[in-house]
Amino acid sequence: MAVIDSGVDRRHPQLAGRVLAGIDLLDPGGDGTLDCVGHGTGVASVIAAAPQDGITFRGLAPDARILPVRVSEQQVVDGRGAGRTVGPDDFARAIRWAVDNDADVLNLSVVLYADHPAVRAAVADAVARDVVVVAAVGNLHGSGDPRPYPAAYEGVLGVGAMGADGVRADFSQAGSYLDLVAPGTDVLIAAPGRGHHRAEGTSYAVPFVAATAALLRQYRPELTAAEVATRIVATTDPAPDDGYGTGVLNPYRAITEAGGVPGPAEPAATLADDRVDPARLAQQARRADARQRAVRLAGTGVLVVAAIVLAAVIVPAGTRRRWRPADPR
Repeated sequence: MAVIDSGVDRRHPQLAGRVLAGIDLLDPGGDGTLDCVGHGTGVASVIAAAPQDGITFRGLAPDARILPVRVSEQQVVDGRGAGRTVGPDDFARAIRWAVDNDADVLNLSVVLYADHPAVRAAVADAVARDVVVVAAVGNLHGSGDPRPYPAAYEGVLGVGAMGADGVRADFSQAGSYLDLVAPGTDVLIAAPGRGHHRAEGTSYAVPFVAATAALLRQYRPELTAAEVATRIVATTDPAPDDGYGTGVLNPYRAITEAGGVPGPAEPAATLADDRVDPARLAQQARRADARQRAVRLAGTGVLVVAAIVLAAVIVPAGTRRRWRPADPR
């Protein structure tokens, strides 16, 4: 699992032994474990934070190993991004480096608002090489939903944010690039070094989906990346309108629901076609039923949290086919 972000601080007790040596493309020579702003560390903790006595917080896929790729130290100040970040060519290089170093899931919580050919080609290569690519749809709903990349590229799972009440966050963008939503407000995350704090943004919704993909790649290693993405989308809980994509992430259903992956596998962005797909028909039926019960959606956030805990408990421990062994340092 690669986290292409602001770096991941391996000093946090809950990330000890879970962060591999990666690469620093912002300050060449580093291994990706420097995190000046805490963004990447927080994202990684949602995925892989280990259980710890006296702390209820834990990652959704605690057996995952994080491959950090540092590309940014931006943070939001007065509603605007401030700080250094790499250019598009180096961002594309980050994606290719992660794939070349055996990452089979990419967590991309960094959003670009322009279509860069180098980034597009790198994402296409990752998808072609059987990598699950998960990306944030961005936080500019109030500014007209500018098209976000890499979320808008074919084959990428675009993730929006919702609150504990089951309602899409007011900042979370909506458009054809949105595949599903996950918790993204008041999210508890690890801070660099030690401790925890709360954060919000589609950035923090992405790791819930990426962690679910990691669990699937462990639990169902025979599935292709496209089949993993299809399964995640097909098992979402229903939502009241299209502003939620196909619905709300449900890790428990994605892992445990009976039945195979429907039909010939397609990238997530091409799921909306005219073929008869039993899973799609079932999903549409669930959504129709949900529209009649929209008033009950306030409990969706609680159900998602319960599902996350259950998913982390029921998935057997073990080493996935392409997860690396823990860093001995």
